[in-house]
Amino acid sequence: EKKGFTVERSYTGIQTAFRATFGSGRPNVCVISEYDALPEIGHACGHNLIAEAGVAAGLALKAALECSGAPEGRVTVMGTPDEEGEGGKVDLIKNGAFKDIDLAMMVHPAPSTIIMPQFLALKQFRVTYTGKAAHAGAFPWEGVNALDAAVVAYNAISFLRQQMKPSWRVHGITLNGGDHPGIIPNKTVLLYFVRTLSKVDLKGLVEKVIACFKSGATATGCKVEIQEVGNSYDELLSNTPLAKLYAENLKSLGMTYELSKPLTISTDMGNVSYIVPSIHPMYTIGSGEANHTTEFTKVSNTPEAHSQTLTVAKAMAYTCIDVLTTQGMLEEVKKSFEAGKPC
Repeated sequence: EKKGFTVERSYTGIQTAFRATFGSGRPNVCVISEYDALPEIGHACGHNLIAEAGVAAGLALKAALECSGAPEGRVTVMGTPDEEGEGGKVDLIKNGAFKDIDLAMMVHPAPSTIIMPQFLALKQFRVTYTGKAAHAGAFPWEGVNALDAAVVAYNAISFLRQQMKPSWRVHGITLNGGDHPGIIPNKTVLLYFVRTLSKVDLKGLVEKVIACFKSGATATGCKVEIQEVGNSYDELLSNTPLAKLYAENLKSLGMTYELSKPLTISTDMGNVSYIVPSIHPMYTIGSGEANHTTEFTKVSNTPEAHSQTLTVAKAMAYTCIDVLTTQGMLEEVKKSFEAGKPC
């Protein structure tokens, strides 16, 4: 607001989302400030830098639009929470946040710089086994062991890996494994992520994983409740014309990059890429540390990390300016978007 943007807080009813706009008419180019953190290890995925990049690119675009002879257009900075959990962008899509957006982009810190990373589709599950408590020493036959059910399911999923495609990922944790060694556990909870290269593959793998969850109940006599939690994430559809513009701008700023690389991770930006033309490049912050580690947390607040972030923010701003000022570019971007969507 102090910089002249019109700011909408609690955007579309999501308390921690916002939308800041400047300019008028179309195109409306959107740069995303994603923010979140991880339990115990904080900014181990660099969301502090992602948010910074979106704001910096938005301010640069505003300055460009204020110049004499600037083209007509609008810049939107959208603040999107909860990428690591429920998927804030998916809720924003459901609430109509992208209806007047012509294209969207964000950047993400990583060990290396990649223009068109391949992100996986994702579903999340919470599995609750309910058994019967009993004295584990005196009357174990009276019990129904919920922890055993979870162990059976865990092992069944491990056996399934032999038939999984190299790009597929299934991983999870166990909660509530019991309260005391002398008591047969009557409740155990599993939290699992299931990922594949596309939504098409995801359906088939989910069926296999659910069968593994059910096997735990069958083997032990427990009851099982399988819940899909959070929002499903789509695979990322990088827009080729936007990616080429961004790569050219990044090169002009002195950064080297890989054009494309498969990453077995997921993002709710994938859902945005199904709605509007989008890119989600990764960029190095100079350390080579892996995301989701305490080491990455430490380097995500260094001078070099912030310097690299401002560089990629400039590349985003330049890319948006290219779309606003190059005749026919928006049409090319949208044509590629329509052609690239899966049937």
